[in-house]
Parts: sequence; C-alpha cells; structure tokens
Amino acid sequence: MTAAARAAAPASSALSPGLGPDCFHPLARGGFGDPLNAYAHSMEWFDGHLYVGTTRSNLCMMKVSRIHGTFDAWPVECPESLYDQDMHAQIWRLPAEALAGAGEDDPAPGWEPVYRAPDIVNAKGETLPRELGYRCMAVFQGRSDPRPALYVATYAPARGFGTHILRSLDGRAFETVPRPAGIDDGVITLRLLVAFKGRLFTAPTGRAGGAPNLAGQALVYATDDPLNGSWDVANEPAFGDASNLGVFEMAACGDWLYAGTGNLKGYQVWRTRAEGQPPFAWERVLVNGAHRGPTNQGVASLCAHRGHLYVGSGIQHGGIDPGNKVGPAGPELVRIHEDGTWDLIVGFSRDTPEGYKPALSGLLPGFGNFFAGYFWRMVSHDGWLYLGTFDWSLMLRFATQGRWPRRFHAAITKVGLNAVFAHQAGADLHRSADGENWLTVTRDGFGNPYNYGIRTLVSTPGGLAVGTVNPFAPKVAERLEGGGWAYRANPDGGAEVWLGRRP
Repeated sequence: MTAAARAAAPASSALSPGLGPDCFHPLARGGFGDPLNAYAHSMEWFDGHLYVGTTRSNLCMMKVSRIHGTFDAWPVECPESLYDQDMHAQIWRLPAEALAGAGEDDPAPGWEPVYRAPDIVNAKGETLPRELGYRCMAVFQGRSDPRPALYVATYAPARGFGTHILRSLDGRAFETVPRPAGIDDGVITLRLLVAFKGRLFTAPTGRAGGAPNLAGQALVYATDDPLNGSWDVANEPAFGDASNLGVFEMAACGDWLYAGTGNLKGYQVWRTRAEGQPPFAWERVLVNGAHRGPTNQGVASLCAHRGHLYVGSGIQHGGIDPGNKVGPAGPELVRIHEDGTWDLIVGFSRDTPEGYKPALSGLLPGFGNFFAGYFWRMVSHDGWLYLGTFDWSLMLRFATQGRWPRRFHAAITKVGLNAVFAHQAGADLHRSADGENWLTVTRDGFGNPYNYGIRTLVSTPGGLAVGTVNPFAPKVAERLEGGGWAYRANPDGGAEVWLGRRP
C-alpha cells in the first residue's frame, strides 16, 4: 500500500499510543559525517531501505543569492566562491535491519552513500555539480517501468542546465528521465512528485535569479510514462488566476488530488479527480489563504489523515519575506473535508464568507510560537498526524538589531537573547490523533538548537523517520566578548535523521 493510501485509509478502532519524546532516537548526525549536507531534503521508503537526499551548504547558497536579510555576521563561514567547497548533492540509504537495530544514543550503522551528483560543464565552460540538492522522492511504476521505481526531483545550480528527474529501479543506479517540455533551463527545482491514479504529477517550483520557491508559472504536469517523457499539462495555467505564482505542494486524499499554490494575496487550494485525459477539471476549495490573506502566503505542506486533508501554510524565506513585505507571521493549519467544506484548526479565529471559523484546537498560529515560519511537513503514521515546523529564532543571534522594529526589539530585550536561544531555538514536532487535540514531541530540534527545521517525515515499517534542516556548519559565527565576531567549528552542524518507534 502506498503512503497516500495508508494515510487515507479509515482509522482502526484501536488507536495506537503514538510516539512521545522518549520514543525518538538518532539514525544519523552531522550530515552523515559530512556537515555540508545541510538539508535532509527528501526521504522515501523504497525496496526495504530508507532513502535520504541531501542539499548542500544552504546558507552559503543563500549568501550569494538575492534573498538574505541583514546580519552583523553571516551565520556560517563561507568560501570566497560557493564552488570552492564540495557542493555535490548526495543520496544515502539505510536497510530495514539497521532501523530495527538502531541504538538509543548513537546513530545507526549501515548508512550507504548510493549516489553523488556528477559534474557538468556549463555554457561558460565552468565545471559545476549537476545537482546541489534532491528536493523530493516518490515511488511510482510507469508504463515502461518493469517494477516500481524510485523517482527523485532535483535542485540544480542557477548557472547549470535546469532541473530534471532521476529514476532508479534498484536504489543504486540512477538515470535522468525527460522533464516536461514546458520546463526550461531557467527552472532550477521541482519540489514535488506525487503518484495518483496511475500517473506521476509534478510542478516547476523555482527559477534562477533568487526565486527558489516561486517559478512564476502555476502549472501541473502529469504522465503515466516518465521514462519516455510523455508529460501533459494537467491544469489551466495558474488555474485561471494570474496571482497564483506557483504550485508549491500536492497530495492525494480519497478520490481527489489537491494542489496548493503560492500567492501574494493568500494561497489557494484546488482539487481534481484526474479523470479522463489532461488537462483535468479542477475546482477551487480555498482562496485568499483561507481568508487570512497575504500572511498565509503559500501552502507549505499537505497531508491526508483519517479521510481529511490537512493544509499547513507558510511565508517563504523562513517566515519573513522582505521583498514582498510579508511577515513575520506564524503559520496556520486548515482541515478540508471530502465535500469541500473546511475547518480552521490552528490560527486566528475569524469571520469568512463560509461563516465564522473558530480555531478548533484553541491554538494560535504556529502553535503559539511566534518564531514558527511554516508548517513544513506532515505525515500520517500509525493513526496519528505528525507536523514539523521551521523555527527562525536562532537567526536572531546573527541579525542586525538596529534594523528590528521598535516593539520587537523591546520584547526581545526584555526576555533576553540568551533566554530565547535556551528555551526557543530548534524546530518543533507536534502530533494529534484527531487533528484538533495536540501533543508536543519536541520544541528544541531533538535537543539540538541548530536543527531549526523538520523537512522530511516518512512512515516506515520500522517507525517514523524524521529528517532535519541544519546548515550551521562547518563553522558558525560567535560574538566575542570584546566585540567583533569569530568563526568556530560547530560539532552540532549538519542534517540529522531520527527514528520514532514504540519500545
């Protein structure tokens, strides 16, 4: 049974006790021994193994882009040229027996590096990695696949030849497959691959030039034969609304395929039964960020759980989008029913054209955490919905305080930066059986404040696998007592993988 099918299946009458804080143990630390592996950016269970695709040195990538904020010191030490360090993305895997034997305190032995991005020579004669990251994975069997294959969406350098898709039948040998014809070399990344009703779906996510999240074209592509590149456009461009700047997330729930957009007026959610030949008929379910507006800028996560679809929001660039003057604002959680009606679960209660929507959990945006930038990933596992966040509080350590709004500066000064770091820094993981009553698994990145995001969550036969975002390596900036800054080695840097299972 696929992950989507498991998530949409009716709940059993006997609810499992779920996974509390003491149920989680490390599978990998320090970026699999290479701390430049900053993101556990994609993860999938395939053919008896857990696969993890990494993205490299994200903060150094951000430093040369157009999207970073104002800092007294850049958070990590970066070389003069980004490519003076190893930027080749990697794919790692761990066999099922290693999950079963994982210890309580030490990372699991048995991780195997199965793929490293090859080099390319671009139009300027520069030698670059073909991929800087692997952003999504999916298991799918197309018409030309003799058996289910692992498909991987890539994150390409801006000076390369654009994004593409990898395919592997055995988890060791990977080949490229043709990307949709409408995706040009300027599209540097695909964020999603979703299998639904015998087709594989994807959408362009980011473009070169400092736009890694919004491709400027809200198009969905579908194919039943990715090996031969027979992709079709599956929707009317932008769903007929030019304010939709990209399709950021997709998920299946029951008989519907849902797509969530990025939109500066507030995200939209659309759905289709994907019947007949593409382009399919779509209907709009949510608009204007569920009537919250621009602070629900994009759909960051979608997840089917107990027959409902859960929608997590976010503001790009970590919860603050200075270019569009949006944020900071905490994310919200919405639940969509099969009939298209919806509930507000976490967020600001409000009047809407569909009537008054109270926050059924009683929780404010971000689960009351002001520093939550987005609800980054969700998964349904063993009868429970798990939700991981991105938390930007750690970045205050490096930020230029003179640029902070007066009221924010006064609030942080009153609490104290050290107190913020001690009690706030690190991503959060929450869980709920019914979607309304929530328990917290961790508020501090599993004890590592540099784990400031939970990017991947995968239900496996051996437990719940959790992949973190931790780009604070190899050296992190430290303020000196006499003034100024220095860079020191950070043994806690690099992406981590954790496993939650019942004793």
